[in-house]
Amino acid sequence: MIRGLYAITPDEVDTGLLLAKVEAALQGGISVLQYRNKQASNKLQMQQASAILPLCKQHQVPFIINDSAELCLALDADGVHIGADDGNISEVKARLGANKILGVSCYNRFDCALSAQQAGASYVAFGACFASSTKPYAPVASLELFKQAKAQLHIPTVAIGGITLENAPSVIQVGADSIAVINAIFNIGDVKLAAQQFAYLFKESNLKVTT
Repeated sequence: MIRGLYAITPDEVDTGLLLAKVEAALQGGISVLQYRNKQASNKLQMQQASAILPLCKQHQVPFIINDSAELCLALDADGVHIGADDGNISEVKARLGANKILGVSCYNRFDCALSAQQAGASYVAFGACFASSTKPYAPVASLELFKQAKAQLHIPTVAIGGITLENAPSVIQVGADSIAVINAIFNIGDVKLAAQQFAYLFKESNLKVTT
């Protein structure tokens, strides 16, 4: 089950620094970690992902690889996240096998989410929910998508794009199961504290639901 704080690694070439940030985020309470480094060579991606995997196992946090079923299978990571146009979803799912997680970016398209669910996706991501420095030209995803997903999908939804501590509650309240964050965790001084603050939003949400 994908729920809670979904951290995505920054484009960091210094593997030692990246590992220190990942360890701090894990200590802070992230629920899922996706390795994403668009600037790295295949060799560096292998080195970094290989080093991160045991940290995630130690903290019992699913480790997702961005865009590479090959790297996921080579490392026996927990799953892969792909874009809607990064390959046939059913074929990727078949290649990964039933026990691996498959996430699919659906941007602002609910039709894509329905198709991804039918093709075997484990979860879908909608975004950008807010203005994003990582992808400044990404399509804008209405928060209404998460309400629609709650009513019509049976797989979790992840909100991504420009999410901060200030706007995250509005996404959680409309039904997002998880929020994906890069800069608001990894590009500040205290990574562990930032992760704790985001993770607490889900605990607070649970308390509101049960009282």
